[in-house]
Amino acid sequence: MSSEIDIKYVADLARLELSCEQAEKLQKELARVVEYIAELGEVDVNGIEPTAHAAQLTNVWREDRNQPSFPRDVMLANAPGIVHGNLIKVPRVLPSEEE
Repeated sequence: MSSEIDIKYVADLARLELSCEQAEKLQKELARVVEYIAELGEVDVNGIEPTAHAAQLTNVWREDRNQPSFPRDVMLANAPGIVHGNLIKVPRVLPSEEE
């Protein structure tokens, strides 16, 4: 089975810069993954009831308890920057419209 994947396209989507050697290595690794997935598709699962996950546990939660946490001033003292008294200022993640 041919498993040719456009590594450059995938790297661009993930905002990764890959050298030619890295792209070639990833091409081979991803081809093996796709081939393995194809093998899994050939497994006979007749008579096996479908499940969402292997463990049959559902809604296993601890009782919700109110517990003390860090004082606000201690947490804010470790923040990179504070604005309006109690909001943490972080570096821009998305570009502004001017950029």
